[in-house]
Amino acid sequence: MTLRTLVTTLAVSTLLAQGAEAATELQWWHAMNGANNEVVEELAKEFNASQSDYAIKPVYKGTYPETLNAGIAAFRAKQTPAIIQVFDVGTGVMMGAEGAIKPVAEVLEQGGYTFDKTKYLPGIVNYYSKPDGTMLSFPYNSSSPILYYNKDAFQKAGLDADNPPKTWPEVFEAARKIKASGAAPCGYTSTWLTWIHLENFAAWNNVPYGSNENGLASTEVELAIDAPIYVEHFQAIADLAKDGVFRYGGRTAEAKQLFLSGECAILTESSGGLGDVVKSGMNYGIGQLPYDPKGEGAPQNTIPGGASLWVFGGKSDAEYKGIAQFFNFLSSPEIQARLHQKSGYLPVTMEAYEATKKSGFYEKNPGRETPITQMMGKAPTQNSKGVRLVNLPQVRDIENEEFEAMLNGSQDARTALTKAKERADAAIAGAAR
Repeated sequence: MTLRTLVTTLAVSTLLAQGAEAATELQWWHAMNGANNEVVEELAKEFNASQSDYAIKPVYKGTYPETLNAGIAAFRAKQTPAIIQVFDVGTGVMMGAEGAIKPVAEVLEQGGYTFDKTKYLPGIVNYYSKPDGTMLSFPYNSSSPILYYNKDAFQKAGLDADNPPKTWPEVFEAARKIKASGAAPCGYTSTWLTWIHLENFAAWNNVPYGSNENGLASTEVELAIDAPIYVEHFQAIADLAKDGVFRYGGRTAEAKQLFLSGECAILTESSGGLGDVVKSGMNYGIGQLPYDPKGEGAPQNTIPGGASLWVFGGKSDAEYKGIAQFFNFLSSPEIQARLHQKSGYLPVTMEAYEATKKSGFYEKNPGRETPITQMMGKAPTQNSKGVRLVNLPQVRDIENEEFEAMLNGSQDARTALTKAKERADAAIAGAAR
């Protein structure tokens, strides 16, 4: 190697090193696995390649509850990431952590971007905003619970594979027929019993989940989950479990595997679970979330699930500028439309929704518009705006403990819901002090 070549090589290496050092790293802690993790990695790579000032680094932190707990621990240790994905249940927790987070509306404005609330789907942006309309977090992956079913199993059981059940009694009857016919070992399973069968059950059937607009009007809340409509619904599930028609998978999204494996023929799950269903190659169908015929005005509207992206406080101006640029990138109609079409999560902007609709996507993919129409079909009532408790993760744990005792035959639905209400009310009162 000549001296000139050596000097040139060193100079290039120095420039490359300087360029690498110039990129501000922004860690993004998330809870996405499977097909949705691939989307996260793809988005980060695409953003990083679009500019050279910032480098988004996704870090998988486990399930939604595990990711939230990791964020709390990181805050206490003063080693927070730039961005953390927090599921809808953690919204009240994050809202109560003033000083720990920086509202996304402020981050965007600080980065030179204008936040226009009217550009976002109303049901989503309202859930992640303060009462004065200030958006606190970026609604990255909002979802709505829907029904998935195995068309092949429906046909084998003599059911109409093009006409999924619309009410809960119809679901339970179909599940029994599937089990009895041998079309599948299990008729029905569900992820997220608390989110789907309590919180969204309340909204979709227009019945109260708790007092004070389910916690949106005040931190002082008493649950209403021991009402007869809940007791009858959960007793029906307990009876199915006793007969082996319903199988419990776990507290979060574990039951999805029972459906993907062909073990259970009907699944209620987040629309965000679509990516894995498509990837499985199953002959599947989509239906709306079933409703209870006794619900007054049902079906009403579903409430958003999924998660949003929160920004921690105490970061540098350069970091906030990079975060704002990344959120602006995520807000683009092209990205939102692709996210929606690929993952099953809802497009968070009206422009992305309209673009998807105009492209003919919904006509070619029946059922894919269902989670959006469920949320936007009717104006929300006091029962269907959402659920916000200062300690909702803890409340869900309490509810799940009682459901698990019910499903293993230790108690009936009335006892389970009565005990869940009493324990949760005490926990809410203690946390609200």
